[in-house]
Amino acid sequence: MEYEIIRLDNGIRAVLHRQASQITHTCLVVNAGARDEESGKFGVAHFIEHLLFKETERRSTQQILNYLEAVGGDLNAYTTKEYTCIHASVLKPHLSRALDLFEDIIFHSTFPEDEMEKEKGVIADEMASYLDSPEDSIVDDYEDLIFQNSGLGHNILGLEQDLIGFKKDDLQDFLIKNYNTEEIIIGITGDYDLRTVERLLRRYFEPIQRHTPLHQRTQVTLNSSAHVEIAKPINQVHYMLGAQAYGIHDDRKTGLLLLNNMLGGIGMSSILNLSVREKHGIAYTIESNYTLFSDTGLFSIYLGTDVEKVKKAKKLVFKELDKLREKGVSDQQLQRAKNKFKGQIALAEENRMSMIIAVAKNIIDYDRIITLEDVFERIDVLTKEEMLHIAQDIFDDKKLTSLTFVPEED
Repeated sequence: MEYEIIRLDNGIRAVLHRQASQITHTCLVVNAGARDEESGKFGVAHFIEHLLFKETERRSTQQILNYLEAVGGDLNAYTTKEYTCIHASVLKPHLSRALDLFEDIIFHSTFPEDEMEKEKGVIADEMASYLDSPEDSIVDDYEDLIFQNSGLGHNILGLEQDLIGFKKDDLQDFLIKNYNTEEIIIGITGDYDLRTVERLLRRYFEPIQRHTPLHQRTQVTLNSSAHVEIAKPINQVHYMLGAQAYGIHDDRKTGLLLLNNMLGGIGMSSILNLSVREKHGIAYTIESNYTLFSDTGLFSIYLGTDVEKVKKAKKLVFKELDKLREKGVSDQQLQRAKNKFKGQIALAEENRMSMIIAVAKNIIDYDRIITLEDVFERIDVLTKEEMLHIAQDIFDDKKLTSLTFVPEED
């Protein structure tokens, strides 16, 4: 088998992707993120991610940072709305080092007060930097607008007033409530036999006590369409348009993923890029995105342009959405789009770290692995009628919400 799933008695699962290579990529994914935070504690999941690289019961900060670098390895982490992920790349002989470190920082971090205060300053600078980048900050503000009154409706970095007040107990409380051993997945891609990997996993992770807190997320409600404009000290207009969409368990997600790729996905040949940038030379950046969550999704279009061009840019965007909603796509367009999308997905699998993280998330989301063949099969069976129905649903004027950052008037 290309993949092997290992289940430990404490609920922790692992997936091994066997591949002949001297380089090993491994990750540990926890089904806990920013949407699991309580009001007044926004940003705590991301704060924990930063503090995981600090002191543990067995290692100092310097020892943690040097442990993989000493053998040429790389260690990093990130937080999303629903996941926390640490990942490492090492040479084949050093998998045990990476797993040992994962276990130590996830289950034995001590969150020393002096390190907490240092990281508060680091994250405060990160927040300020983000606010200085309107093309980035509008994405978070747009999610706040779409998902207001739910756990998805706040920035992963959190709020500075919450950050300043974090105590060690806040971090430990989040871990106790959200780090469920049954929702921790370890992913490994490398040149190993199953017995070797299972032995290492049992050595480092089987002693961990089973911990299964009730994991309930706030249900997302459908908010009314809104069109919001905010003046900021910027030179260009930044504009986002979109709507709530399908979650990971909705069969229509594949069709919307394909439609998004046609409209404004990867590459220069997307519908919006050809129409708005190449043909009319209006926007330097124009793209669409489809983000999937466990119970909902978000489709959005982003563009940045000059003040005098934004009206025409919006008109062109709506023109293309109207075409897809009213006429759909032809058989020829659909087949071309399928071929392009499948090629991009296959090429993306060459990034083995991204691949093994995606596989680990598959196990959290579906308790199984979605193979490349599964994905291709779902794409192949899509019909132009399905694509039309999806366009009519998602691009409905009554559902669309926009957020515009405009330059402040002098």
